[in-house]
Amino acid sequence: MSIEINGQTIETDPQGYLVNLSDWSEDLAKALAEKDDLELTEEHWDIIKMIRKYYHEHGTAPAMRKLTKLAQKELGADKGNSKYLYGLFPYGPGKQAARYAGLPKPTGCV
Repeated sequence: MSIEINGQTIETDPQGYLVNLSDWSEDLAKALAEKDDLELTEEHWDIIKMIRKYYHEHGTAPAMRKLTKLAQKELGADKGNSKYLYGLFPYGPGKQAARYAGLPKPTGCV
């Protein structure tokens, strides 16, 4: 599959994850979210930036349990819970946020 962004064709796998992680951009994240009928807010970007940083430090996208703990640590208890995260990413915070962040699909408990 592919998606057209700013005149460039970006390759994705059938689930919408990037084939080449270096193709990621904020415009791509916005386009992927639009396909899910979702407009990215500052709260979404907080999570996207947080998991991109985590990926660069650990080489993997955080699965749901780790994402919840990471959000609690980085953003506070009011945002570090599954209810808040599912409110932002209703199709599964671990998988959906990783896709928007241009990361591979998380493994384990997502």
